[in-house]
Amino acid sequence: MDGNLVRGWLVEDPALRNAAENESPRRIKEDRRTMSVQVEKLEGNMAKLTIEVSAGAFTTALDKAYQTQKNKISVPGFRKGKAPRKMIQKMYGEGVFYEDAANSAINSAYPAAVEECGEMIVSRPEIDIVQIEEGKPFIFTAEVALKPEVTLGEYKGLEVEIKQPEVSEEEVNAAIEKEREQNSREIDVDDRPVQNGDSIKLDFEGFVDGEAFEGGKGTDYPLTIGSGAFIPGFEEQLIGKNIGEETEVNVTFPANYQAKELQGKEAVFKCTVHSISVKELPELDDEFAQDVSEFDTLEEYRSDVQAKLLQQKRDAMKREKQNKAVDKAAANAQMDIPTPMVNEQISRMVDEFGAQIQRQGLSLDQYLEYTGMTRELLGEQYRSEALRRIQNSLVLEAIADVEKIEVSEERLAEEIQKMAASYRMEADKLKGLLGESELEQMREDLRVQAAVDLVTDAAVEVDAVETEDEELEEIAVEGSEKVADEAEEVTLAASDEEE
Repeated sequence: MDGNLVRGWLVEDPALRNAAENESPRRIKEDRRTMSVQVEKLEGNMAKLTIEVSAGAFTTALDKAYQTQKNKISVPGFRKGKAPRKMIQKMYGEGVFYEDAANSAINSAYPAAVEECGEMIVSRPEIDIVQIEEGKPFIFTAEVALKPEVTLGEYKGLEVEIKQPEVSEEEVNAAIEKEREQNSREIDVDDRPVQNGDSIKLDFEGFVDGEAFEGGKGTDYPLTIGSGAFIPGFEEQLIGKNIGEETEVNVTFPANYQAKELQGKEAVFKCTVHSISVKELPELDDEFAQDVSEFDTLEEYRSDVQAKLLQQKRDAMKREKQNKAVDKAAANAQMDIPTPMVNEQISRMVDEFGAQIQRQGLSLDQYLEYTGMTRELLGEQYRSEALRRIQNSLVLEAIADVEKIEVSEERLAEEIQKMAASYRMEADKLKGLLGESELEQMREDLRVQAAVDLVTDAAVEVDAVETEDEELEEIAVEGSEKVADEAEEVTLAASDEEE
């Protein structure tokens, strides 16, 4: 199953989520004794929780806020931290501690209210304070989305169109050529000028209106002619230049260039090529096969490459069958998904994307700045996929329930053993590090995967005939994948700019 299923049907507000996760059962019991909750069901699987915290509990929250803030507040006649709460309130107003006290009361009462009401909440709460006054109950509302009910349709025996995997001779040749590229070596050339495809090192400095600009200078900079790494028109003008020859390259910065002050500007780069090298590929013979594989002949190596490519396509076909079967099962089901639930999934996906590009050395804020986007616009690109993930996840959970799928202790132990092997740990030690909530989540994930397998195994494969709708679907998928590709391009552009 591709993508991450929506897991953990709990409020996603970071502060409230952490409060809920960190509250012990005993603490939640104590909070339940000092608060009450009423649930009003709204349209579209929404609900409003009206939560009332006792006057005594709110007074305690005020005292806590006072203890936290008193050392920061100056009151004439008192050393910092020594002024009584009533004196501070008289000087700065009765509500001086209300905000901190309200946050404390909400963080304590909300998890208890969630447990008390018994509803399955799938969005962060929209909090609204109804009453806040010392000596009276503290009352607030939390508008939340509820996990929707699912009415299953057909999910067994679904027809899925699958193109049977084949490996062409061209694909085998391309894979072998890629291996040759990876095993090539650079040979210095000093008896001819620069040609297309050469790797060169050059010094350059750029000028706009006769003035050097920031980021426009490089020394011994590596560049492959024809790679398109530089501004359009730059690399072509270096063809025919000799080592040590000084030359001027005239270009115009693109209108969408990342440095706004250079957009559309004409520039002159003074350049000097210092070295030229070409890539020398190994001969395609038995010796090459022996160097890059465990085989003695090129023919044996080709056969192995073909077999591996075929297995890769079979694995991809299996994933495609899973995805199409689950998508069809979801399309046959009925459910009313609240918008806040989709927004929560979008937020997760944007965070996942941020973590992904962070590993490439670029923060999400930097990416947004370079692309001129906002977090909201980026999130909209994920909306259809977020909805799909939620629908599929809900349907798979419903199937697991209807089919009474259970995860045995043996199956759980097998999964822990597999996880421990990947971490190079002993299974018992890893299990000891996992809390009950983590083990329960593993059980639920295994139940869902069993439902995926059930739907996939029951599906009927038919030969794929590409239709206009499928072409449009492929375009949509390519659009969502484009975000990640753009992130890589932005990372490279940012790196070039820094250099």
